[in-house]
Amino acid sequence: MALTRNFKETVIQRAQNDASFAQALLDEAATLFLNGEPETARLILRDLVNATIGFEQLATLTAKPSKSLHRMLSPTGNPSMDNLAAIFQAVRKQLHVSLSAHSIAA
Repeated sequence: MALTRNFKETVIQRAQNDASFAQALLDEAATLFLNGEPETARLILRDLVNATIGFEQLATLTAKPSKSLHRMLSPTGNPSMDNLAAIFQAVRKQLHVSLSAHSIAA
């Protein structure tokens, strides 16, 4: 039987070693939120936080307890818009990227 790698470990390692991949994950999380898929967006954002900034540093930057941040980014989490904005801002600064929204005609 071939050895397989845990998917989350692969995502974390790639995000740590490939800045464009980490930026793409942030973009995907933002896009999912804007398109009405908040559960998936929270999970991607959680994996990105684990791979880059870490929950302890995120807690410091957002002035929120790390346990609360873990709950916010869980599958059943329900972060307020203010908390979500603070999380995106902290991760965005860590990755040195900006985000902008564009409307595309259907």
